[in-house]
Amino acid sequence: MLNNQVVLLLLVFAFLQVSLSLAAERQIMQPRVPANKLVAAQALTSPLADSPELVEKGKALYNGKGTCFNCHGKSGEGDGPVAAGLDPSPRNFHNQDFWRHRTEGEVFWAIKNGLSGTGMIGFDGQLTDEEIWAIIQYLRSFK
Repeated sequence: MLNNQVVLLLLVFAFLQVSLSLAAERQIMQPRVPANKLVAAQALTSPLADSPELVEKGKALYNGKGTCFNCHGKSGEGDGPVAAGLDPSPRNFHNQDFWRHRTEGEVFWAIKNGLSGTGMIGFDGQLTDEEIWAIIQYLRSFK
């Protein structure tokens, strides 16, 4: 009898884990940039050359001035201290589907302008374009 209860508990736990992980990225295929801005956003590309120094600058901004870690977590997995209260949940930058379906221009646009219907605020005026591109370089290091 005890073994059956343990098995049932493990099955319930496994189901909850799978459900939570699917819910966290349930809208991965849906662009969050408004339709009338999407083509322009997708065309944006970083003017900065890839470099380890740029990744380090982006990391410092992510964990400091940009405060990205509050929602996206220190490791970029969408599990920051305020993430639980957000719907939809913050992006998990380790999710390969995210990077396959979003351009760096869309990510830039989202950081700069924010995303309506989400907890993502715009950082225009708080971060320069160069700082946003540096953060994106750091985010790409999670891939």
